[in-house]
Amino acid sequence: MKRDFSKTKRIVVKIGSNLLTEKNRLNLKRMEEIVDQLASLQKENREIILVTSGAIASGMGRLNLKRLASMPQKQAAAAIGQNLLMGIYERLFKKRGCLVAQVLLTSEDIQDRERYLNARNTLLTLLNYKAIPIVNENDTVAVDEIKFGDNDTLSALVASKVEADLLIILTDTKGLYTTDPKRRRGARFIEEVSEITPQLEKMASGPGTLRGTGGMVTKLRAAKITRSSGIAMVIADGRMGNVIKRLLAGERLGTLFLPKKRLKSRKRWIAFGVILKGKVRVDEGAKEAISKRGKSLLPSGITEVRGEFSIGDGVSIIDEEGEEFARGIVSYSSNEIDEIKGKKTQEIRKILGYKDYDEIIHRDNLVIL
Repeated sequence: MKRDFSKTKRIVVKIGSNLLTEKNRLNLKRMEEIVDQLASLQKENREIILVTSGAIASGMGRLNLKRLASMPQKQAAAAIGQNLLMGIYERLFKKRGCLVAQVLLTSEDIQDRERYLNARNTLLTLLNYKAIPIVNENDTVAVDEIKFGDNDTLSALVASKVEADLLIILTDTKGLYTTDPKRRRGARFIEEVSEITPQLEKMASGPGTLRGTGGMVTKLRAAKITRSSGIAMVIADGRMGNVIKRLLAGERLGTLFLPKKRLKSRKRWIAFGVILKGKVRVDEGAKEAISKRGKSLLPSGITEVRGEFSIGDGVSIIDEEGEEFARGIVSYSSNEIDEIKGKKTQEIRKILGYKDYDEIIHRDNLVIL
């Protein structure tokens, strides 16, 4: 496919820790190179959002720490490092006549629908003011339960939230390979991906270096989000000169993930914003009705319930082989679904003593992945 991003308007760029830091010190030369490109793009009337890593690593450097043993240490390093990081970005962008704004998020800002919309409105308003939002995870308050876990996922969720045209993930490798090229010979570079298959996910390597929290697994997760949001995504080597501008000029750099048809806003939130509290396994008939005929999930098609969840929680829908193919918001609790699984809708009242809904998950609250 010919790459033509010349008319791409709204772009999210994510920079990994491995690019921004070296021995827990910020790489000022690389930061300046990236800022140069982003400032130039904004002057072309493009809308730019920067998702940056590097706060914890730079905080470790300032504190002369080689490792972090506890969550409070990570949060302290993030608090110190975030200040350093933003100070440098502010100075570099101001030198080029650009206004920047700091936006710190936790996964709760995505999972809660009202907060999700508020964050979206803030980002869009900043773009209207011709500012460049600089987004990072709020590591100073985030604990494991509310962390994104990696900025690849964060950047994809931000891109989805603002309905960007393109997400560029800059890393320290050329793009996606059939296996880790740093560890195995014969790794084949993948230039374009039109579908994320289970085989492709198995090929992806695990987490990378000590400083970075994301490997290719997290980048494929990000690609799933962007593709379902109708957004193209490119993984490219951020060490290459002028890589962002060269990409937008159509140069075939990195791995391009082609977008699918864009889901509606609420469907995107259900698919990627809601925290999943459990799983329901369905038979082949229910899978076909949901995925091919756009039907709701009824109790008759459910064969198993996993986990504990309440009415209004998000769950993963898996097939008989255990593969996830959909997600949704449930109308009954896990205990109730366990009692009525495999039953017809007219039996719900008799079994539970009441019936608020015929559907376990209504099609309006269900999304195919």
